[in-house]
Amino acid sequence: MELNLADLFESLADAIPERLAAVCGDVRLSYRALDERANRLANALAARGLGAGDHVGLYLYNCAEFLEAVLAAFKIRAVPINVNYRYVEDELSFLLKNAHCKAVLYSAELGPRVAAVRAGVPTLRLTVSVGGHDPSADSLEYEQLLASGSPERRFGPRSGDDLYIIYTGGTTGMPRGVMWRHEDVFYAGLQGGNPGGEPLASAAELAPAVLAREGPMIIFAAAPFIHGAAQWAAWIGLFTGGTVVIAPGKSYDARVTCQLVEAEKVNTIILVGDAMARPLADALSRWGRERPQTPGSSGALDGEAAHDMPDMSSLMVIASSGAVLSDTVKAQLQERLPSTMILNNFGATETGHQGTSFSSGRPTFYMDESNTVLGDDLRPLKPGSGAMGKLARRGRLPVGYYNDPEKTAQTFLTLDGQRWVVPGDFATVEDDGQITVFGRGAACINSGGEKIFVEEVESVLKAHPAIEDAVVVGVPDERWGQRVAAVVSLRPGAEVTLALVDAHCRAHLAGYKVPRQLHVVTALVRQPSGKPDYRWAREVAVASL
Repeated sequence: MELNLADLFESLADAIPERLAAVCGDVRLSYRALDERANRLANALAARGLGAGDHVGLYLYNCAEFLEAVLAAFKIRAVPINVNYRYVEDELSFLLKNAHCKAVLYSAELGPRVAAVRAGVPTLRLTVSVGGHDPSADSLEYEQLLASGSPERRFGPRSGDDLYIIYTGGTTGMPRGVMWRHEDVFYAGLQGGNPGGEPLASAAELAPAVLAREGPMIIFAAAPFIHGAAQWAAWIGLFTGGTVVIAPGKSYDARVTCQLVEAEKVNTIILVGDAMARPLADALSRWGRERPQTPGSSGALDGEAAHDMPDMSSLMVIASSGAVLSDTVKAQLQERLPSTMILNNFGATETGHQGTSFSSGRPTFYMDESNTVLGDDLRPLKPGSGAMGKLARRGRLPVGYYNDPEKTAQTFLTLDGQRWVVPGDFATVEDDGQITVFGRGAACINSGGEKIFVEEVESVLKAHPAIEDAVVVGVPDERWGQRVAAVVSLRPGAEVTLALVDAHCRAHLAGYKVPRQLHVVTALVRQPSGKPDYRWAREVAVASL
């Protein structure tokens, strides 16, 4: 058996059929039930002409059906395509056409957008509404479609070469689909079925390894499945025989997260940077301040009784993937959860999981020998040299970007007969071989020849008690070429001045990195992917020049 993700899951459904696989609201699916529902969907899609190599768009909020649909696509060797549910009509139309989608499964609430673009996507043959009938489009209803399909595995052989495409939305430009072979993503993205240990050597080892574990881990994929980090977290949970907890819907709610940890005895939460970690830390801090200090004392929060406060004692790990978790927020979480390990993981859709940071301070990560930093001459930098280059990875890599040979050639390089991916992160190699990552060059500011990485400045700004969120950009400067400008939103009732920001930043940053402009806005604008919209922020900053 090759390392095909559908084959691997089916081996577990046979080995642990009654174990709980997924929880989403009132839905609780065993491995057998998840497998059977995916079989029904796969057979129903195949009966309507979909098969090997066909692309199936998933324009869905977080739901159990997302996992079912990805698995169903894999079963018939089709390719699931994540579609950001924040996309409006123009963005939705672009992605569906760029990906050549033949089918789209979508949350019923998004039906009007699907109806508006359907005629303009020439490859689109089938649309399916999830979570209710959609009167705005000529679509099938998900549960009715499932009912028409057989629960049996009526599928042919599969291959480790089958594709898994994840569209990634950057800070600039349009989204691109990263094409992974199943076998490569299993090792590079899903950590070889054994996170933190030696990867499995063959597909036959998966079920015995799961059965040998003392107990299943319960993983809460708190981030949206429209991002690769959340999808991979879910598959890591399943391929280790664990239970995946899903908060249904489109909005992240820190209180719901805490309540789910207590209700489902969650062991690991996967989230994305400060945007998700800060509300969680704030919620825990409020509960911590108002929890009764002595038995029998009162301590209600917003009308809740003290015994309604969630029990977080099952939580062993909080891991941030896809964005940096700042030291300030990490410390706030650690204060309330002293027994929980809080990790910054580093990776990208184009690279998979690359490393983990266990300490505070600079964003420095332990990475294996498949990772290095290439200098301007495209040669690996020596540890401790202090030189800065581009982070690169070799070994198991994506095939490239779907429908974009030019960007593929720019990002995936062959050096001395070996293939590397170089997504664009600037980095340096420390004396001990750890790698410090500074961020993407696209958002780098050049002030008088000095490179300023905006993520570093943003992290310091977010540590200011008055600042809720921050984006840093470069604006024109006659003397230095560019100077640093900060666009920030504030916490309720807070005020801040440029002088206060200057004093705060100089305690943590060299002077040339300190913002020379400050712009306070009601709320920051972000890309549909959730990443900062640096173009918008630059327009705000330049408008006042």
